[in-house]
Order: sequence, then C-alpha cells, then structure tokens
Amino acid sequence: MQNTESFIASARRVLLEEASAVAALEQRLDDSFTRACQLVLACAGRVVVIGMGKSGHVARKIAATLASTGTPAFFVHPAEAVHGDLGMITRQDVVLALSHSGESDEVLALLPSLKRLAVPIVAMTGNPGSTLGEAAAVVLDAAVGQEACPLNLAPTSSTTAAMALGDALAVALLEARGFRPEDFALSHPGGSLGRRLLVHVQDVMRSGDAIPVVPATALLRDALLEISRKGLGMTAVADAAGALVGVFTDGDLRRALDQGADVRTMGIASIMTKSPATIAPAALAVEAVQLMEARRINGLLVVDASGVLCGALNMHDLLRARVV
Repeated sequence: MQNTESFIASARRVLLEEASAVAALEQRLDDSFTRACQLVLACAGRVVVIGMGKSGHVARKIAATLASTGTPAFFVHPAEAVHGDLGMITRQDVVLALSHSGESDEVLALLPSLKRLAVPIVAMTGNPGSTLGEAAAVVLDAAVGQEACPLNLAPTSSTTAAMALGDALAVALLEARGFRPEDFALSHPGGSLGRRLLVHVQDVMRSGDAIPVVPATALLRDALLEISRKGLGMTAVADAAGALVGVFTDGDLRRALDQGADVRTMGIASIMTKSPATIAPAALAVEAVQLMEARRINGLLVVDASGVLCGALNMHDLLRARVV
C-alpha cells in the first residue's frame, strides 16, 4: 500500500505535467487562433461544439463558457447528430470540433454533412495533420508531450490543455465583444453576481404606506409612533409637497433624550438629522449596501430626481434580496 508521501508525489507530478502542457500552448499560439476568433465573431448563427468521449465532456464545458460570456453556443453529441440532431446545425453556424487524435469515428462521420452545409469547422486537436485537421478551416493545435497518466493512455494532460485553450478562446472573444459585467449578469440571473448587477433599489425598497414618514410639523411623539408602526428604526420627515427634509432615527432619539428632550412637546424639526443620506430608486441595490456601510447606517431613504420621498429600505431588506 502506498504511503502518504507517494500519494503526494503522484499528485505533484500530475499537476506539474498538466501545468507544463498548458504553458506549452502559449508558445504555439499563432495566426490560427486569430482566424478562429475572427470566424466566430463573423458568425451570424451559433458556435456548435462537438466532441466524443472525454473530448465531449470538455466540449460541453467550452460550449457553456462561450454561451455565458457573450458567444451563443451549444453542444451537440456527434453520435446523436447522425441520428437527427444534425438538424440543429445551420448554414449560419460555426462548428468547433474537439478530437485529440483527430480521428474519432463519430466526429469524422459528420464531415460530409458539414461540408454539404458549407459550415466552417474550427478543429481543436492534438494532431493537426489528422483527417479532422485537414477538413477544418482553422486548426487550433492542442497537442501535449505526454499524458499525466503514467501509462500515457488516459486523457489527462490533453483534456486539461483543451479546456484551457477553450477558455482562452472564450475570453479573447469576450474582450473583442466588449462584454461587461452587466452582460454576464444577464446570463447568470440566479447567481450572486446577477443579483448584484440586476437588482435595483426600487426592486427591494418599501413604498407607499410602508414608508415611515411624518410631516415637518410633527412632534417627537408622532415620530416615535411612526417608527414603531413601520419597524425600520427610522422615519423620514417630509414637507407638504412630499420633499424629504430630514430623517429621525433611533440614534437621534437617544441623543435627544440625553439632552433632556420632552417627548410630548418637542417638534421633530428641531432634532431631526437634516440632509440625510439618500439614494435613487434606479440605483443598484449593491450601491445601497456600499452607502450604508460607508455611512455606518442601517437604513436608507429613497428619493426621486426632484427630491420627493418615494421609498425606504434597511439592511434586512437587502439581506432578504440576497444582495448582501
């Protein structure tokens, strides 16, 4: 039975072998990579990624990465393609075909049909002189010196290299398209980035009767009742036209009591915080988080372009929206 040191030695050898295989790709990048990018950018359809076996697993991942970074793409299983799924490929598409040997029977079986459709093929292969390489419009050389498998049989370094080359293609296209974080969020609405970039203040704020607000003529006791009713730990103070003129918070109450304020008679206008922090309804919810953290406050009032109060929110609202 192997000891701990031998397990670690094996792992290190594999990692170094695969890292070396990926590093070697950089030295072989040439005009073929540029032509592949140009071909995809000019494509009016989608990138159809195909591959068999382990190359098929890599192809699925590359298709997913392309699709999520601004290049419409999907995977087609070559064995299924010859039984009807070939109809998913149109003349407007580009095919990205993966085969380390370049001689995978299931992939080669598609070549006559793809030729009839006049669909350009970008081959990602470890054997540029293979049948697949000869049929392709562009060949991306994904050759490796040897597999990390000590038998030099199991696809290891070759699949890692193909995956990295696929990532390089996706990122180069992303940059060429001027793809932004906002674009990424649109295809990832369920993820944390999607929530940060797609959720706006108006989506999470409390509005209408849920807004804690008292007129500027109100007494301190009126403000306390409004705070208790609305449960935000604060109340806005607005003039007769609805414009925000101040805010009164739990912290303001403590300071007022320390100064001997009479809850029954003192007017809110004399103890409120004037010119409070506010945010626009169209602002991103994550901006509200940043503002509250910078000002060390737990609540925020929302005003429109005219300064009229239109909403309120606190950190709990943002937590519920999973923006924090």
